[in-house]
Amino acid sequence: MIESMRVAFALPDLRRKILYTVWILVIYRLVANIPVPGVDLEAWLTFVNATSSSSGLLGVLNLLSGGAVSTFSVMAMGVYPYITASIIINLLTPIVPQLEELAAEGETGRNKINRLTYYLTIPLGILQAVGQIRLIGFNVQGGLETILPNFGLGSGDLLPTLTTIAAMTAGTMFAIWLGEQITENGIGQGISLIIFGGIVSMIPTNLVGLLNLPSQTARIFSFTGFVVLTVLTVLVIVIVQEGQRRIPVQYGRRVRGRKVYQGQSTYIPLKVNTAGMIPIIFAQSILTFPALVAQFFIDNSGSFLDQSAQWVGEQFGTQSTFLYWFIYFILVVGFTFFYTDVMVQQQRLWDTLQKQGGFIPGIRPGKKTKDYIMSVVRRITLVGAIFLGAIAILPGILQFVGRLLRIPGLEQSALVITGAGLIIVVGVVIDTMRQLESQLIMRHYESFI
Repeated sequence: MIESMRVAFALPDLRRKILYTVWILVIYRLVANIPVPGVDLEAWLTFVNATSSSSGLLGVLNLLSGGAVSTFSVMAMGVYPYITASIIINLLTPIVPQLEELAAEGETGRNKINRLTYYLTIPLGILQAVGQIRLIGFNVQGGLETILPNFGLGSGDLLPTLTTIAAMTAGTMFAIWLGEQITENGIGQGISLIIFGGIVSMIPTNLVGLLNLPSQTARIFSFTGFVVLTVLTVLVIVIVQEGQRRIPVQYGRRVRGRKVYQGQSTYIPLKVNTAGMIPIIFAQSILTFPALVAQFFIDNSGSFLDQSAQWVGEQFGTQSTFLYWFIYFILVVGFTFFYTDVMVQQQRLWDTLQKQGGFIPGIRPGKKTKDYIMSVVRRITLVGAIFLGAIAILPGILQFVGRLLRIPGLEQSALVITGAGLIIVVGVVIDTMRQLESQLIMRHYESFI
């Protein structure tokens, strides 16, 4: 691998692509430290330092923005509006006939769908900018006025408010543009590398927090747990992410003009985890809402509504209860099945096989093939769903182990880099290495994966 990397840097065009990718990531990290206009940065940093930045609502937003939320940067939304727009378009494609026709047009249709995704990202970015600011305001002691004193629709506040929203939306579009530049001129998938760079940049800070635990015993056990957990988790992620079920496919003899093509045997690779980390994002987003809604009804009056709201806030706001982690696991498993079903239905593998003259041995083309593929997908998705659910609730498992062994702070070893973050990091590294490998193979160099 080291020799192959040396060869890659020795080739002028590959060296230029690698350095270009690194340069774009440096630009992103520089911009991620520019605060939003109008924010009281001192008050915000005081709040962040007093709050766990690896869990809860702040942790979700911080993960997706690559750490930009911790500085309330113009990149505070990251590329999340674009991810949301992409998910919406993917879910609507099999439902809306016009989108389905575009998806069937090949490269031209995909370009039009990408353009629609960009158009949808802008209003979603504006809505998320307002929502994110309001949600953070609910969690800050003293309200939103302590962080953004001029945000609102009051007298003299309209222009500062529009400036803040425009800056955050522009930051998102700039991050997307940087990602596209990496995809076109660098190595790897740009949007994924943007998120990857942000996650990796947070690891040193989280490690310092791990080493600053009050008890020496907690520091030793937490650091050891971090090393062991990271190695085992990466191993399992690689095995599951690369795992696939290969369905054999046979193509019959075809006649094209005067030429006769013999039948060929190949296979359809069905991945164990088709959904990636999307179900974890869905589940985390939904679990933040009960605690946020409950805050509207807490008035310390002692009434039934007030007590119920406080109970909901304790169960879903602290991430330290069995109910929270149990519902989190169920939601991740459920969303994995739902999203995988939608993605496979959208690909319509059975129709493609029938049009190309292919068939699965022993299975009739058409509906029988569809039912067989879907049954196989759902069986292997069970393994992927349980895997994602276990990765998602690792901090909860370590909380239980820490209480059982009386080691406070043991769950911090799972928060240095979360399970969702590890899935992104491992997936991006594998994808980037494959692209680099393909470039080397084209030049007849030995593979290093």
